[in-house]
Amino acid sequence: MSSSQYIRLTEAAISAVRASHLPLYSCKYSKKTYTQHQLLVLLLLKEQLGQDYRGFTDLVEVMDSIRHLLHLETIPHFTTLHKFLQRLSSLWLTRIQKRLVASLYPWGAVIPITAIDASGFTSAYASSYYSLRTGKTHRRFLKVSLAVDTTTQVILAATMTQHPIADVRMARSLLKESHRTRQAACYVLDKGYDAESIHRQIREEIHAISLIPVRTRKRKRIHGRYRRELASTFDEKTYHRRNLVETVFSVLKRTLGESLRSRKYRLQAKEIKIKIILYNLKRTLASHSIQILVIISTERLPRTVEILRDIAHLDHASPPQPEPLVFPRLPSQELGNFPCLMQNQIGPSP
Repeated sequence: MSSSQYIRLTEAAISAVRASHLPLYSCKYSKKTYTQHQLLVLLLLKEQLGQDYRGFTDLVEVMDSIRHLLHLETIPHFTTLHKFLQRLSSLWLTRIQKRLVASLYPWGAVIPITAIDASGFTSAYASSYYSLRTGKTHRRFLKVSLAVDTTTQVILAATMTQHPIADVRMARSLLKESHRTRQAACYVLDKGYDAESIHRQIREEIHAISLIPVRTRKRKRIHGRYRRELASTFDEKTYHRRNLVETVFSVLKRTLGESLRSRKYRLQAKEIKIKIILYNLKRTLASHSIQILVIISTERLPRTVEILRDIAHLDHASPPQPEPLVFPRLPSQELGNFPCLMQNQIGPSP
């Protein structure tokens, strides 16, 4: 990232933290040297840079533009940032994430397709060489499930656990959280979520369409009404949209790292939420840049027509009758573009 991109990311982080209404200070007896807004934005920048606490505070000392944006007269000690992360409630990070997602969609908008999948983030500190020499394999990881909008590739909700539990158990709470954040017309999941209870939750409680491949075995009967229905009629084209959640996991791990620095589970959960907030902030900046380019291109069209008219008048020729201008607009997200959404199975929201 260039220096201007870090500045835009810092400005977006400041706006997101302010919108969450996080108190400036943790209590009335605080020293009031630094606000909670300043410390939280610094934690977001630390995660983006991939530095430890000591290295990050050394970098902030030479980042004059960032210090000016945050109104930092002195640099906080690295232990100040660590203690603030320990003290900060995880609910505030969840609130920032929800406010950020809500700002990306108009009121009452329904997402055409939401994809759900799970992956792991490593939390072991032993190197691969050490594991190979000692013969000890450290299988410590944090399992994270994400609900992703396949149109904008924005992370809508997330759940995590430190135990290797089944995907179906994590999907129940993730579906509720995703539906509360933003309603979707269709949910696509892989075979690991093939269960009649998941279909009933999506279709009867959430009133959406479920698209999950059915696990078939020889000489085994397919149980469940919705599973038998999908076994005969399955929309492969719409199901391929599920690959985008794999793309989101890849971007998260490549840009923000797949290893976690924290040792305790509650701090690891906060670290994952900070990664998700950073990812959505960068998606917000990217979408705004595209909209600005489209607006600029549409504003130049009338000026081009005026120049052509002036040239025609100088030649003393009757100016041609201009055709009505059709300004390009951003592509609308219609539910009819997807075959599985034309079944008209969507009921009123609960």
